[in-house]
Amino acid sequence: MKFAHFADCHIGSWRDQKLKDISVKAFVKAINACIEQKVDFIIISGDLFNTSVPSIDSLKEAVKKLKELKDIGIPVYGVAGSHDFSAAGKTMIDVLENAGIFKNVFNGRVHDKKLVLDFTQDMKTGAKMTGIIGKKGMLDRKFYEILEKTGLEKEKGYKIFLFHTAIDEIKPKELERIDSAPMDFLPKGFNYYAGGHVHYIFEQRFPGFGWIVYPGALFPTNFHDLEKYSKGGFYIVEVNEGKDGAFTEKLRWEPVQVINTFHIKIDCSNKTAKQAEEEIYSEIKTKEFVNTIVTIRLFGRLKQGKASDVDFKGIFEVLNDKSAYYVMKSTSMLESDEFKEGDMQVGSDSVDDSERKIVKQHLGRIKVDGLDPRSEEELMHRLLQALSIEKAEGEKNADFEKRVVDEVGKILDV
Repeated sequence: MKFAHFADCHIGSWRDQKLKDISVKAFVKAINACIEQKVDFIIISGDLFNTSVPSIDSLKEAVKKLKELKDIGIPVYGVAGSHDFSAAGKTMIDVLENAGIFKNVFNGRVHDKKLVLDFTQDMKTGAKMTGIIGKKGMLDRKFYEILEKTGLEKEKGYKIFLFHTAIDEIKPKELERIDSAPMDFLPKGFNYYAGGHVHYIFEQRFPGFGWIVYPGALFPTNFHDLEKYSKGGFYIVEVNEGKDGAFTEKLRWEPVQVINTFHIKIDCSNKTAKQAEEEIYSEIKTKEFVNTIVTIRLFGRLKQGKASDVDFKGIFEVLNDKSAYYVMKSTSMLESDEFKEGDMQVGSDSVDDSERKIVKQHLGRIKVDGLDPRSEEELMHRLLQALSIEKAEGEKNADFEKRVVDEVGKILDV
């Protein structure tokens, strides 16, 4: 048996169209690789799309490749992730499932106040899959808290559990502020735990749990991830069953190289803004950047000047003349003695992390009868999600505004 494990495809991510196109190309290239390697099936651990209402172009390309997989007999299984949902709880995943090109394995029922999950079995290999969806702000916690694990753990055969959340025990230090759950939230006895949501590459076998694996994003979705990983990827898992009935896995992370990257990092400690600028020019003067994303990060504490004194406009023009595909900069880790009290400082968190942090900092400041801090936090996350939906292509302004108002109205029950 051979299967592929995707997570965090984020099709349509990035605001700039050129970068948005790269996320689509990464998905197409990953699917082509799976076809070439003749996988039996593909699993996707949430966030297939970057928003609950993806653009027509992004949706068209994704559906085209999923339909191609169906036509050649490679099924796709998965769960919805935190980005896949609208505030009203609707997801494009439901549309894909109704079209027969995606199978949602989060199926079950509530019995005696416990969540009883059903298995979805792959007809060709016999692999059994189930899992839990992901939601922003760890709102999926309630599913784990009422999960009936006994039946899941007793089930025989090769079992895969899909989930879309961070795990306390294996969360990297750089992501320590994001919401997470203890490993004991997961049912024991599965062979493979297909993780998503956390954009880092991780594989480790744990006693009683089997392999817990995160493939990272299929293409980096923010400056930090692009700088750290340059590209995304997915896992190919080959499974063999011994004569004793025991299963062994061979895991291989497959990089998805869609575009070149070049990273410039300048330590500005004890330097002037002009010196930092000259170092950047020195890095790029003898190079060409055809089909290359260039990132520029300035960090440390300037002894003179500030970030705005660096001629980024001129630097960008030089890079564009050298055929750079896209150029971006970050000065969030740059300090200066010339910063005045009250100057705005932007952190390096993702938008989602920043929103969660700000919400937590302001919980309880406005008293509302019958609304405890946890309920207030959940309400705020749902409102932010509703207000972040994007206008669909061809949608009239009035229709878009009405859709947003209706989503907010459902949340506020008005």
